[in-house]
Amino acid sequence: MNVHRIMTRSLFLPITLILLASLCLTPCAFGQSSGSELPKAKQTTPGLYLTAKEAYDKWRADPENITVLDVRTTEEYLFVGHAPMAWNVPLFSQSHEWDPDKQHFSMYPNHEFISQVSEFAKPGDTILVMCRSGGRSAMAVNRLAEAGFTKVYNITDGMEGDEVKDPDSVYQGQRLVNGWKNSGVPWTYEPDPEHMRFVTIETKE
Repeated sequence: MNVHRIMTRSLFLPITLILLASLCLTPCAFGQSSGSELPKAKQTTPGLYLTAKEAYDKWRADPENITVLDVRTTEEYLFVGHAPMAWNVPLFSQSHEWDPDKQHFSMYPNHEFISQVSEFAKPGDTILVMCRSGGRSAMAVNRLAEAGFTKVYNITDGMEGDEVKDPDSVYQGQRLVNGWKNSGVPWTYEPDPEHMRFVTIETKE
């Protein structure tokens, strides 16, 4: 009887450790939000996600084989700041046409987006995509996936991060919660023209 108890205990411990390890090996264990936890607008078909800090660490571990892609407008890239290593290929271009219903200036798609990215990246490359806060980058990831790119991650908090949601805060509505600029990683205002692509034709679909 004692032998049986000892054998049972000796089997129980390794099984328990295996179960605990399997629980730890989830996206959240690596600091990533699982797709179901993200707002729908930030979810992608590949289902690969990183925070800005994780994206920087991933790039730094293998800078020769990882591309950081910023899909914000040229104006955002230049005047809000950007990651020093990031390529800028706008997913949309900014117009000067005010949309009274949506209360913002209209934006038009960059019809050359895939061909411009293909100038410096191949379908099998690892690409980390960011925008302001994870929405446009999700759209860009999906477009790249449709074009055959298989290792495309959405940086879910983007360059500026999410909005402060505290009516009592003087920072209410400002993007200071997370994001590349608020994560203690390098960023700059200095452009590298060789790493920029531009929307040359702005037409409505």
